[in-house]
Amino acid sequence: MTPARPPLWRQVLYGYGLRLDDRYLPWVTHDLAGRGAGPKMVARWAVPCLVLLAPFLVLPTDWVVKAMMTVPILLPYVYFSIALNRVYRRHRLAQHGLDPALVDARERARNLPAEQAYLAKYRGL
Repeated sequence: MTPARPPLWRQVLYGYGLRLDDRYLPWVTHDLAGRGAGPKMVARWAVPCLVLLAPFLVLPTDWVVKAMMTVPILLPYVYFSIALNRVYRRHRLAQHGLDPALVDARERARNLPAEQAYLAKYRGL
């Protein structure tokens, strides 16, 4: 179950840096640390880049030329958005006064049984 969502115009502003009111903190937590948070963040970052590159795709030229104009810009942009995803989500959680460690909470919970087995096996050595 997802918490109450802010209005659409606030979500758009939030997606590009606005800090939401404290009443939306459960939604922010779910958005930045819940299921699918990483792909959502990459999609948010891709939208401005695609908007800027769209005019190149309507130029009257061959598809090879269009690809040569857009792909060298798009690939590094997507690469860095994936690479810096957790860093930016941690920053956004801290911006809202939340614990930045929430970004890794789902992964830590998933790896907990393996960590406990490792500790039980190697703790005495």
